[in-house]
Amino acid sequence: MISEDVIAGIRRDLAARADEKTRDGAGLFFKEEVHFHGVKSGAVRAIAREYFPRGWEKAAVWSLCEELLRSGYLEESGIACDWAERLKQAFEPEDFAVFERWLHTYVSNWAVCDSLCNHAVGSFLEMYPGYLPRLEVWARSENRWVRRGAAVSLVLPARKGMFLAEVVAIADLLLTDPDDLVQKGYGWMLKEAGRAHPDEVFSFVMARRQQMPRTALRAAVEKFPADRRAQATAKDAGRG
Repeated sequence: MISEDVIAGIRRDLAARADEKTRDGAGLFFKEEVHFHGVKSGAVRAIAREYFPRGWEKAAVWSLCEELLRSGYLEESGIACDWAERLKQAFEPEDFAVFERWLHTYVSNWAVCDSLCNHAVGSFLEMYPGYLPRLEVWARSENRWVRRGAAVSLVLPARKGMFLAEVVAIADLLLTDPDDLVQKGYGWMLKEAGRAHPDEVFSFVMARRQQMPRTALRAAVEKFPADRRAQATAKDAGRG
């Protein structure tokens, strides 16, 4: 099967499984304009499995992923991110530049940011931690999705107890970020780091709670015990 046939088959199946109710409902989760076929997530995952180009050279799969990302449709972007993660056992250092380019060029909403960064980028960083300093560059970007990506790329490693120093460094860089979706991203990262490092994350939050926007603070402490959560959020009225 050639590349054009794979893309055509995916789009044919997405169109066949689309419905107006799903398409209209999906838009409620986004402030920015996002394009949808209107296919439920379970069906999208099934299509991703069916059309995954097994046995292809990685460069050819990356080319297909880029074509899907370029479409601007959420479901097609989701399939691209799914495929990228499926190839994690074959990741090589040069793949980071591919993911970084995709993030800068094609990501325009939180869902695609999280699909790419949680999984492919997070898995890459676990394999090649020497690339972790690039996240500090991302955290200084003018692009809100790149800044969010700096945080959400560490969500799954942080859940495993990994990279606490990098989590703290990224949270500090994003501490007063004015964008609520960036705030939610780094708050989520801190929440996951708190599973394995509750005392360290609690200390971090308590030392910075007067500077942290309410959105980030409340995301970070969501899983704290009730007494610690109350301490961290006491007198937080008037935050950004």
